[in-house]
Amino acid sequence: MACEIKEKERPGCINPIFTCQPAGAQFASIGIKECIGIVHGGQGCVMFVRLVFSQHFKESFEIASSSVHEDGAVFGACGRVEEAVDVLLMRYPDVKVVPIISTCSTEVIGDDIDGVVTKLNAGLLKEKYPGREVHLIPIHTPSFVGSMVSGYDVAVKDFVSHFATRTEPNGKLNLLTGWVNPGDVTELKHLVSAMGIDATVLFEIESFDAPLMPHGNHVAHGTTTMDDLRGTANAMGTIALNPYEGGRAAKYLQQEFDIPTIIGPTPIGIRNTDTFLKNLKTLTGKPIPESLVRERGIALDAITDLTHMFFADKRVAIYGNPDLVIGLAEFCLDLEMKPTLLLLGDDNPNYKTDPRVKALQENVDHDMEIVTNADFWELEDRIKNKGLELDLILGHSKGRFISIDYNIPMFRVGFPTYDRAGMHRHPVVGYAGATWLAEQMANTLFTDMEYKKNKEWVLNMW
Repeated sequence: MACEIKEKERPGCINPIFTCQPAGAQFASIGIKECIGIVHGGQGCVMFVRLVFSQHFKESFEIASSSVHEDGAVFGACGRVEEAVDVLLMRYPDVKVVPIISTCSTEVIGDDIDGVVTKLNAGLLKEKYPGREVHLIPIHTPSFVGSMVSGYDVAVKDFVSHFATRTEPNGKLNLLTGWVNPGDVTELKHLVSAMGIDATVLFEIESFDAPLMPHGNHVAHGTTTMDDLRGTANAMGTIALNPYEGGRAAKYLQQEFDIPTIIGPTPIGIRNTDTFLKNLKTLTGKPIPESLVRERGIALDAITDLTHMFFADKRVAIYGNPDLVIGLAEFCLDLEMKPTLLLLGDDNPNYKTDPRVKALQENVDHDMEIVTNADFWELEDRIKNKGLELDLILGHSKGRFISIDYNIPMFRVGFPTYDRAGMHRHPVVGYAGATWLAEQMANTLFTDMEYKKNKEWVLNMW
């Protein structure tokens, strides 16, 4: 039995699991109030990313583009940034934060977005918008390296480092959620509130469900303020839930302002949520209340009802964002399942030294593959040509055709999920998330067995 981590051996990519770095930076930007990002590249760098966001959240978002065309690719396109900033500020008088997000094309041609920001701060902003608070923030996210995960991590650090300002201690806790859903934010805020902790949630997306109101419709947007970002330098501590999605910013605050910091683990499942609450207690001194102990007990009861009877020895493949994939794998092991294949869609060299991966390698008692820089062919090839047998697939909607073609049940989790309704409203973190995940995974298996007309004994009932 072995848990092996290796990189995809083939050159090229067949149906990628992740999209590119600018997508991650755009996702971070829509979590900030009074912020609209300008993506410096072709229109498709905004259009397709915005489409995926809208498909996942069923909401509309405001993201701008410098709309670089052929002439810009040849002669340079910095002028497009200057024009884009001017148009954006004229059209949206309330916008105060404007990240300039680079793409593969503008990084290749060498556009100096840092220099453009310096020029605009000294020229356009002083001359045309005097007295207006505007923050132009260059964010370098070339698409030919990394992924949307690293792009999010880069952007979060750039936002925090731009605003963080040491003044007086504010008694708050910085909570860097990572790439999560609104339902996750609601659950996380519930947990910290139950412990009596005043937390600054970065980047705040709980309010992404934009209501339809009698006086007009709303555009979905986050609510993290500039003051929230400034205050990160004055917090009592920082917890980053996901090492690859906010870990860089947490380390910056620790190094620059000597703020006590804990990074991970992602609170998926009972044991990781236990660790999260212990970390909260360590940083704040607040006790874990009896109400959360009771919630834990309810979750344990729900999971116990399912684990040995329905989940034991079920073979699972998991793909998606690395922190989510590793957290789900740990949860599946606790459910007596056998995660046999983990697919991570970029080539981050830190995966091999990740202590969570090391723990899997040391403790897993069945064969498991962890493939980095993976694409969906890595999953399909193993099923089609290498005899991989699976009982369940966990991942986002992009992998649905493999589930359909090979008649393997699949539970949608992660980003983007667009072929199921309302998934973003449900948490996968915390005790409530553990309960919901276990029950939905069980329901997915039950439904599959109904379609396949299997008898009850297949569910390990006898």
